[in-house]
Amino acid sequence: MKFYAPKYLVIIFFLLTSTCFTSGRFLYAAQSTITEAEGYACMGDDKSRKETEQSAVADSKRNAAETVLTHLSSQTTIKNFELENDLVSAYSKAKVKIIQQTDSLWYKDASAGDCYKVKIKAEIIPDDTIIKASSKDNDIENPDMPLKVAVWTNSKNYKKGEKITIYIKGNKPFFASVLYKDANGSMLQLLPNPYRKENYFNGGTVYTMPSGQDKYDLEVTPPFGEENIIVYASTSPLGQLDLAGSGSVYQVKTKDTGMKTRGVKIKEKTNEAKPETAEFFEVSTSVKTGN
Repeated sequence: MKFYAPKYLVIIFFLLTSTCFTSGRFLYAAQSTITEAEGYACMGDDKSRKETEQSAVADSKRNAAETVLTHLSSQTTIKNFELENDLVSAYSKAKVKIIQQTDSLWYKDASAGDCYKVKIKAEIIPDDTIIKASSKDNDIENPDMPLKVAVWTNSKNYKKGEKITIYIKGNKPFFASVLYKDANGSMLQLLPNPYRKENYFNGGTVYTMPSGQDKYDLEVTPPFGEENIIVYASTSPLGQLDLAGSGSVYQVKTKDTGMKTRGVKIKEKTNEAKPETAEFFEVSTSVKTGN
């Protein structure tokens, strides 16, 4: 893939219909929610310090899962009752993955003795089977659903010298990083880039890359093969990747981009009845390049 600054900036407006989505069938898509939670446990007469710490972590994971269920019921308005039940069922069977242990402390409780508390940032991953079964094509148009982002291209197969255009769209406002992985495995961040700092997008709007302030074109050059466009999106600002300047885009130096972007910034709770969470969505699509 060749990146270069075009001599003249040409803006082409495409008629975007539902057929655009068919040219960018998803290679991978995953929905989740990220939140922070605390857990507590005391030693008593039957637990070692290690067992107490493990109990506190387990408690924090349960609390994280409950926080997300509360979010779904209190902050997400879903008119379709059957769909709401599907989402609650999917998150009731969710896996809880600890992204970061942000704080921990042993302390003395007057009545319970030695106790341990821990605070975690966790990703709550719903049951994928239920999510896929309940997913509808028009979810991308419904802002009342959990965050969903689509990515597609103007074609699926490209020959040398042809140019790739990428489109993204979300069902609600979101922050995003858009990465390009070439046939050699090298990864570049297309957006935000040095000339287009944009990383916040309105829901229901189609965004095009390259366009506007971008100073690059995606022109197909050797090596050829399968190349991937990866989008990490969240309703809160994403964790920062380790980047290096590479002309009009950034070279991605972070190895585990998925985990690093999941280090989202969770807002402080302002209302205990409405715990803060960050809806997260990862999606990718592939294209084939050749002579």
